[in-house]
Amino acid sequence: MRSVYRIAVFICVLICLAGILVGYSFAAEPSPSMKVGFAEADITPQIGMECPGGYGKSYHRTLHDPCKVRAAVFDDGKTRIALVGVDALALHREMVQAARAAIHEKSGIRPEAILVSASHSHSSGPIFGVRPGEFDDASPLVRKLAYEMSTCVDAKYYEHVQNQIVAAVCQADKSRVEALCGVGKGFEDRVAFNRRFRMKNGLTYTHPGQGNPDIVEPAGPTDPEVGVIGAWDKDRKFLGCVVNFACHATTSPGGISANYIYYLEQAIRGAMGPDAIIVFLPGTSGDVTQVDNLSPCALPSGERSARLVGGRVGAEAVKVLLAIEPGDLAPLDAQSKVLKIEHRIPAAKRVRRCLELVQKDQKDIGHTEWTFAKEIVLLDALLAKEKVAEVEVQAIQVGPAVFLGHPAEMFCQFGLDMKPKSPFPFTFPVTFANGCIGYIPTEEAFGEHGGGYETRLTSYSNLEITAGRQMLQAALELAGQMTPGKVPTPPQASPFRSPWSYGNVPPELE
Repeated sequence: MRSVYRIAVFICVLICLAGILVGYSFAAEPSPSMKVGFAEADITPQIGMECPGGYGKSYHRTLHDPCKVRAAVFDDGKTRIALVGVDALALHREMVQAARAAIHEKSGIRPEAILVSASHSHSSGPIFGVRPGEFDDASPLVRKLAYEMSTCVDAKYYEHVQNQIVAAVCQADKSRVEALCGVGKGFEDRVAFNRRFRMKNGLTYTHPGQGNPDIVEPAGPTDPEVGVIGAWDKDRKFLGCVVNFACHATTSPGGISANYIYYLEQAIRGAMGPDAIIVFLPGTSGDVTQVDNLSPCALPSGERSARLVGGRVGAEAVKVLLAIEPGDLAPLDAQSKVLKIEHRIPAAKRVRRCLELVQKDQKDIGHTEWTFAKEIVLLDALLAKEKVAEVEVQAIQVGPAVFLGHPAEMFCQFGLDMKPKSPFPFTFPVTFANGCIGYIPTEEAFGEHGGGYETRLTSYSNLEITAGRQMLQAALELAGQMTPGKVPTPPQASPFRSPWSYGNVPPELE
């Protein structure tokens, strides 16, 4: 008798639940049609190694957080592409080419379908700068300036990072699982600022200083867009994501660090799961940093600044991940093009003058003047071997999104110009991709009212003033050869039948 009673109660509960659900429809789970894999590898430099980001010698003395290679591999059944973020100041093109070749040999992923970008962390390891043997055929003076008074690559660390890039991509490829993917973009406009300003004297200065009465207005924009692609396995476990944002990684929280990317990762993992892997790809941020020159308040410490930038960008990425509709992000595609771009060449008279200056004591002529005289001497030596630079522009498609890679510190305006001209609803410019050939200012920055740090002629930054326009056009041409995929959308609700029976009543007063 009791069993009959229990069955009757159970049936009544089911009827009640059915009544509650009348008038509502719930989306059926889509079936995964892609495979995605994520992996990471450690590249934390050792204490005592050189710290990059300047024009002279500086060494790491403490450890704040680990540096990593983070990789994502997407597979639509026809094509595989790899997106790789490296906690590094920048990458040499030769390293990327070697890593791509090894990845292709081990996994079969096409070299042009692999995008490898540095985060531009100024608190990372020594893999960018003067390379071993680079100036061996120069004069004794130039060799001393290069090897003893400039930032240099550590050969063993360089090889280690190259091997870890290969290992991370191959592991991500091996770990591919059926996955649902989503794409979206958020908005974060309170942590990044253009560092160039128009001054009353008609020129443009970089970081003119807080409270400077000669500031007229910012000389360039920022890009507050936070681009995100996320992936979940068939059981809806979050696997990882790719995040694109435009801001220099110069917060430097103290010691060896991935910079604000560390806190970006912590913010996303805190919400989405501790095992999630976050691939960070920097946007066009050649003139954008975390420093607010217009603020009347004292600037925050490196630690607080890193938490602020990484935390807010990471939180915005989480908001995007929670809102996007997971589904199919096919098709995948990859194209690249190598441009030949000429260098700006210093005048012979200037080279002679700089040779005289670098042989004097820095204290006598000033650190800044001596440093950039040294850079002209080094550039002159490099130009004796190379008149034209190879500049690779790349387009990687993930369904309705395209990543446009450039091996340079491009001004923010270029990224903003790419987005409306691209055929894709989601266009994510990526800087420091597959190498680095220095700053790429707008042509206006070289004009009568231009100037500033980014336009200085150095061994690092020296391409002709039309380089940015050439790279922009090439990237858009590559994107134009692709057909954007559809953006996943939720299923439509079922036709209305009746309101919820529990709620379709007038007020009951007694």
